[in-house]
Amino acid sequence: MEPKNLRVEKTDPIAVVTIHRPEKLNALDAATVTELYQVMKELQKDDAMRAVIITGSGEKAFVAGADIAEIAKHDEISGKIFAMRGQKVFRFIEKMRLPVIAAVNGYALGGGCELAMACHLRIASTGARFGQPEINLGLIPGYGGTQRLPRLIGRTQAMYLLLTGEMIDAQKALQLGLVNEVVEPDQLMQRAREIARCLAEKAPLAIRSILDVVDQGLNLNLDMALNLEAEMFGNICATEDMKEGTAAFLEKRKPQFRGK
Repeated sequence: MEPKNLRVEKTDPIAVVTIHRPEKLNALDAATVTELYQVMKELQKDDAMRAVIITGSGEKAFVAGADIAEIAKHDEISGKIFAMRGQKVFRFIEKMRLPVIAAVNGYALGGGCELAMACHLRIASTGARFGQPEINLGLIPGYGGTQRLPRLIGRTQAMYLLLTGEMIDAQKALQLGLVNEVVEPDQLMQRAREIARCLAEKAPLAIRSILDVVDQGLNLNLDMALNLEAEMFGNICATEDMKEGTAAFLEKRKPQFRGK
């Protein structure tokens, strides 16, 4: 069944997933989060896919947050279920075998900032705004904001943003390390596609291993993380892609990776 609140465009080997709730500034309600989970699971299964871009519909918002009208109805039990459901979806995105790029085209607040942080790379337009304003509603972030933000920009800066609910612009986000790059609005999707095409040409198994070893290694002490890296390196040395990549380098030609 076609998703109601998402637009999915596949141009092999890249998929663009657009959050499409323009009347709500693309706010994430439960139905949209469920659709996002289903779409990303399908893309994960598609062997033709090599990269995914997530963006928001229109020019004002990437995702302006969660749907406050929904959140206002929660109690202790339903609130926990709500948070765990969103965390599950965002963690799935973070652990995907495909690199996921957030093309942030406007407000990325609350759940929108959390969605961007769950992606592997973040490209922002000059008009993008980031923040975790849940404190202003008497809430805390529930989709991973209290955990990913300190990991990305450090405890000191994250604490300030979480406790004040202050919004920051794209240049400040770049300075803090929250985004990888800032471009003009009319260049955002072009740049996101350029990066996606670059990633699509890389060895798929190596990309998958990098995503996995970085994700796992951040939660290990350095010695254990280095052991994990060595094990992954050994596994990659047994792949056809590694043989092709090294042979192509020595023969001074472009490699043809097959994901094997």
